[in-house]
Amino acid sequence: MTERTILGLSGNVKKPSRTASLVEAIVLASAERTGASQHIIELVDAAPVLFKALRADQLDAQGRAIIDAVEAADVLVVGSPVYRASYTGALKHLFDLVDYRALTGKRVILAATGGTPLHGLMTEHQLRPLFGFFNALTLPTAIYATEADFTGYEISNPAVHERIERAVSDLAQVLPATDQTAATRAPGHRPALVAASA
Repeated sequence: MTERTILGLSGNVKKPSRTASLVEAIVLASAERTGASQHIIELVDAAPVLFKALRADQLDAQGRAIIDAVEAADVLVVGSPVYRASYTGALKHLFDLVDYRALTGKRVILAATGGTPLHGLMTEHQLRPLFGFFNALTLPTAIYATEADFTGYEISNPAVHERIERAVSDLAQVLPATDQTAATRAPGHRPALVAASA
């Protein structure tokens, strides 16, 4: 059986990033539950590569590798900082380059970070419709965190961790674990970063 892959996509355009930390936490928890392999792409790294192309047929080899990783993943964890009440333009550009048929039925966990609870429904009003277009299966539990939920760039609010566990439980119901379970994974294993540049 081919090993499943969970790919985290973080729409952050600067480092360090609370969004990237949130996406990584979700990816780690999901991989531990399902036994899937794990990777993360941060748009701060990928965007300079992807913005060389305005259309998918203009992608160079590095850009094509990023889009191929998105299209091939079994599960996506997609997070973005809230920017002008929506997700970042860099994240939108990535999905402008993804084939409209490639995400059909793909499981997607939605996440976002913002400075205030007032933007907490961005996942519902902006991200969820995006994946509706792609006919992807967005899981019911989305995760939203504000600056107050972090100490530095690490999640410190137990309520956010509880919501991550709820989203992972959603995933486990629609994506049963493979034979490679969390018990066989090395302690402290962290997701690999997909290289965006040489």
